[in-house]
Amino acid sequence: MKILYVADGRSPIAINWIKHFIDTGHEVHLVSSFPGPKLLNYQSLTIIPIAATSGPGNQVKPGITHRMIRKLFPVKTRTALRQRLAPYALPKAASQLSVLVNQISPDLIHAMRIPFEGMLAALAEPEPALLVSVWGNDFTLHAPSTRRLGSLTRSTLQRCNALHTDCQRDLQLAQIWGYPASGKHIVLPGAGGIKMELFYPPVENSTSERNVPDFVINPRGFRAYIRNDAFFRAIPLVLSQRPSTQFICPAMEEENQAIDWIENLNIEGNVRLLPHQTPAQMAELFRMSKVAVSPSTHDGTPNTLLEAMACGCLPIAGDIQSLREWITPGVNGLLVDPGEPQAIAEAILIGLQNSELRSRARDINQRLVAERAEYQHVMASAEDFYYRVIELGK
Repeated sequence: MKILYVADGRSPIAINWIKHFIDTGHEVHLVSSFPGPKLLNYQSLTIIPIAATSGPGNQVKPGITHRMIRKLFPVKTRTALRQRLAPYALPKAASQLSVLVNQISPDLIHAMRIPFEGMLAALAEPEPALLVSVWGNDFTLHAPSTRRLGSLTRSTLQRCNALHTDCQRDLQLAQIWGYPASGKHIVLPGAGGIKMELFYPPVENSTSERNVPDFVINPRGFRAYIRNDAFFRAIPLVLSQRPSTQFICPAMEEENQAIDWIENLNIEGNVRLLPHQTPAQMAELFRMSKVAVSPSTHDGTPNTLLEAMACGCLPIAGDIQSLREWITPGVNGLLVDPGEPQAIAEAILIGLQNSELRSRARDINQRLVAERAEYQHVMASAEDFYYRVIELGK
């Protein structure tokens, strides 16, 4: 197959998915909506920036503009700005993409999320079959945010030949937003699944539980739909009961808001703000943690949720319909109001204190991930789906 991806080329989710098709010998081209280094061996890499991203002129030092914006504006403001600015850049970007599609002549175009890569691909009106992936907040956070984004979401769903979602809920929402009930679709983890040779539980030993430090990880970083404010305010409540608990926060090292919360709450000795981590580093952090907290208000199936489950870490997450497709509260995880520090703290304390719950959840979650999210199995299903979509587009 000759595949053209339209995606954020920096995204670990996109990279994990695309790598399979490079490794299995397909001809892969990427149009990236963000500048950055060539992280995989693409046949070609083209940057077509969309508003509120760094332009091609910044590729010598990728990410500098992005880091400056992060320091100047809180995450919700950054998201709101992009929701309003990006649509104005789409027509010009679509013209660029149309030219590229004619040059490459791919068998399939796969746009990985609706805003704004799916919208870009749909506006380009390509002749090849168009597959669009839905990421966890496309319908619940972005589509309703402005009238323009709502309209673009609908037109994208009407233009595409097939849809990939990472949960059943988003398939239902897609139909509400205009995707035909009879439209071709598949439900698979957005990042292609979990490599269980990398994400696995710690080896049990004779060390007593009471001698193992309490580590809690929040793997979500800073996003507009993550209630990190409530998470940090829950920490003193946990420490009042278990003062030695350590909280690990990857991808938050340079977040001024997190630094301010830590200082104001006087929890400097119990929180570690870490830079972005490699998959192997994340796996080690999950294995050393008893509990993983994902205080999200919008989500499909987060990759970090599946990674935590695969590593035997008890998941605590926002009570969202999509997450109930994976977590049965009190059985293999806990679901809470993500905006309530008290609820988050109580769930963390239950997770730390209840070794029986953690043990039961670990066994259930290992089986769930192996059955529904193992990488090679998921990607084999994705590859088969690609061929069927190509036939549909002929």
